[in-house]
Amino acid sequence: MEQNVYHIPALLEPCIEGLAINPSGIYVDVTFGGGGHSRAIVERLSDQGRLFGFDQDMDAWNNRIDDPRFTFVHSNFAFTANFLRYHGVNQVDGILADLGVSFHHFDDSERGFSFRFDSPLDMRMNRDSNRDARTVLNESSEQHLADIFFLYGELKQARRMAAAIVKARSKQPLVTSGQLVEVLRPFIRPAQEKKEMAQVFQALRIEVNNEIAVLQRFLLQTASLLKPGGRLVIITYHSLEDRLVKNFMRSGNIEGRLEKDFFGRVHTPFTLVNNRVIVPDDEEVARNPRSRSAKLRIAEKVKD
Repeated sequence: MEQNVYHIPALLEPCIEGLAINPSGIYVDVTFGGGGHSRAIVERLSDQGRLFGFDQDMDAWNNRIDDPRFTFVHSNFAFTANFLRYHGVNQVDGILADLGVSFHHFDDSERGFSFRFDSPLDMRMNRDSNRDARTVLNESSEQHLADIFFLYGELKQARRMAAAIVKARSKQPLVTSGQLVEVLRPFIRPAQEKKEMAQVFQALRIEVNNEIAVLQRFLLQTASLLKPGGRLVIITYHSLEDRLVKNFMRSGNIEGRLEKDFFGRVHTPFTLVNNRVIVPDDEEVARNPRSRSAKLRIAEKVKD
């Protein structure tokens, strides 16, 4: 794949179909990135339609759509409701979130998202943030590091990895991805090196960008932001975030707790559009291997 490709949107057609776009409606793409999903939405809007594209990384600004129907919002999607109100919007017809990382981030050696390069340990989506991967690795307690690797990376050697990092940093700070790879290599199975190193870097990225807390905050805004009949369309890439989305769409709360009335009827703001998760077909995976772990879930706001 060419290095200059910012991103190839996963599950593009199922996402657009899932939004059930009203040409004069108002839509939000909270993970604008390369703008692939957003461009497909704008193409289906009339002159009265509007799309807001959120991204906390100003690199995405270069991909903005030059169209009066489109507004770029430089913000983390944890603040979706606040920024929409700022633009005079209280409710929308559809919300799309692709929780994957853009190719741009993985392929830019200076951003530190990939173990393929010996680069600075950064991993910040928002470069204005003061907390990067170096800070996490060199200042977190051994227990906290073990929790990061176990919870966010699902790594069985999490405790041993954390201990090795603490020992290594006592001699010199860990500042590059190459240093981290060398410290952790003894705990990685050679046959699974790419997969497990990817899990290590995923875990650090989630921690650096506070991704789980941000996702929870975003989800809790969606029910009030959507108009009755509005669609919530979310692509996840790992089990932790997928479980959160699944539970929220089924119950309307983060815990997945089903609330029932006296007659046993479940109270939830959503109905599921797809009871079974949508995944890329073989053709898409062949065309875009990075889409292979994508899972699409769609819910509709209950109509009054």
